[in-house]
Amino acid sequence: MSGILPAGMRMKGKVCLVTGGGSGIGRATALRMACEGAEAIVVAGRREAEIEATAVACRELGADAIALKADITQEDDVARLVGTAIERCGRLDVAFNNAGFQERRAPLEEQGTDVYDSVFDTNVRALFLCLRHQLPAMLAKGRGSIVVNTSVSGVRNPNPGFSLYSASKAAAISLTRSAAMENAPRGIRINAIAPGRVVTDMMMRAGVGDIATVSAGLPLRRMGSPEEVAEAVVRLSSDASSYVVGHVLAADGGFLAS
Repeated sequence: MSGILPAGMRMKGKVCLVTGGGSGIGRATALRMACEGAEAIVVAGRREAEIEATAVACRELGADAIALKADITQEDDVARLVGTAIERCGRLDVAFNNAGFQERRAPLEEQGTDVYDSVFDTNVRALFLCLRHQLPAMLAKGRGSIVVNTSVSGVRNPNPGFSLYSASKAAAISLTRSAAMENAPRGIRINAIAPGRVVTDMMMRAGVGDIATVSAGLPLRRMGSPEEVAEAVVRLSSDASSYVVGHVLAADGGFLAS
């Protein structure tokens, strides 16, 4: 397709929003967007020092980046994030809904309702709120791209003890696909990334197990990096994927194919 920019310029002139941008896949994606020429990046998250560090790094790479402390399970915070992008840059072109929460590994009967609330509030309710506010901002311009961070666990649960996480990610995939079908005719592309075993703080805190053992069970015989997932997110977000809608891209080292 004519007009597609080469790698290194795929986010040129784009105003981007990244939730959960303080670490892991969110931080790596914000930095990749900056490297790819993003005009502005709003980095959101709960840990102020971490998101500020990401914003500083993005500015050093040439993007006009700001950090906004936010709890995206709260609608007022989500509205403020989107509103800030509009006030600062006049539009929102790309959103990466990345923030997520995984429970500590335990049998389902040992998980409390407080854990259920934390998992589903972050992985499903927050996604709904983000879409609810991002879509009108993009529809005002008649274009936009949204990528949702789901998981291979939403397709096939690879580990016992994470039932709530798997169920929430399956719900997130379904919500993503439904929103994609509703909004494609209106110029908004919505897709999902489904990482497999990627070395992040969240995964290690959840007690996923020994890295060497997990790696041995994957076709590539290694776990992935946040930077590898970020590359896939940027491609889905950019015009390089202009004919891709409602897709769930597995960045999983071959897990789902095995």
